[in-house]
Amino acid sequence: MSDSPLFSKITWAGNELSNRMVLAPLTRGRAGSDRIPTDIMGDYYEQRASGGLLISEGTGISPEGNGWVDAPGIYTKEMVEGWRKITDRVHNAGSKIVLQLWHTGRASHSDFHNGELSLAPSAVGISDGSSSHTPNGKKPFETPRAMTIEDIKSTIEDYRTAAANAKDAGFDGVEVHAANGYLINQFLDSRSNQRDDEYGGSIENRYRFLAEVIQAIRTVWPAENIGVRLSPNGVFNDMGADDYKETFIYVATKLNELNIGYLHVMDGLAFGFHERGEPMTLKDFRHVFKNLLMGNCGYDKETAEKRISDGDADLIAFGRPWITNPDLPVRFKNDYPLTDFDDASYWYSKGPEGYSDYPKYEES
Repeated sequence: MSDSPLFSKITWAGNELSNRMVLAPLTRGRAGSDRIPTDIMGDYYEQRASGGLLISEGTGISPEGNGWVDAPGIYTKEMVEGWRKITDRVHNAGSKIVLQLWHTGRASHSDFHNGELSLAPSAVGISDGSSSHTPNGKKPFETPRAMTIEDIKSTIEDYRTAAANAKDAGFDGVEVHAANGYLINQFLDSRSNQRDDEYGGSIENRYRFLAEVIQAIRTVWPAENIGVRLSPNGVFNDMGADDYKETFIYVATKLNELNIGYLHVMDGLAFGFHERGEPMTLKDFRHVFKNLLMGNCGYDKETAEKRISDGDADLIAFGRPWITNPDLPVRFKNDYPLTDFDDASYWYSKGPEGYSDYPKYEES
């Protein structure tokens, strides 16, 4: 049996978590074209409820925020009811779950929006050669439409409504997705944000949108039930600016002042690195953020234990290893062997295969 620091208990938002392993948000496209959560999604999350905390896949806050085929939403009554079935199953299995609030911004396509261009801070498209997987097939990214002040205020209200819907659906909190080149990350990044008003230019102005999103959500949830995800080293969706260190230390410092419950930092480089300087580490954030700090991206049991033992992190999120090992915490705790990942073709297929059909160790 393992005495791993991963399995010491910790308190988050008044909840005692059974361990420090967090299911990372993994977009898997199993909601269907109506974006209503499905029963097999319930199977998937319930199977992984041996984690101390689960973070849902990115979930659209509005039709305008969608940019991924068959990803779920949280903006209709039917979506709320679908998610409630899942949160009930997770809670009955003994874990806690937060909803990741998602707006894709320019990382979308007009095919998702009845021919209307996607919204973004500025009319600056993704130019790294990647493509959008649209409902009508793979297509080049487009130049988005720069958001007006009215668009910005309306989108902030969408975040507030989505957070309220998440509470109605039985979630234990929400995570604001401000990473991986999606809308909030686009506001933070000085390459994608070329505005000359109060939402662009200086770091303070580029942070303003995220700050106002958090302030709106705090009318629904206590600050301790809110998390934010950042990817300071990330290049995905054409991110990365020369002032990234100054930007993200400022953002983390301000989020600390807002007293949010946790900061989720993709500190690993397995998801790509913009190479505009030295990678930022959890130590950089530990200096300025005093509540729970979560590491993510490329961790295994040994590296996760070291981060927690060294005091650099309080929680570690795991993604890909949890796909093929639904009982990953049980395997880590008992030193059971892991099932290797062998076929990514099922990541975004329609049914349970490669999603909710992986056996637990005892079953295999």
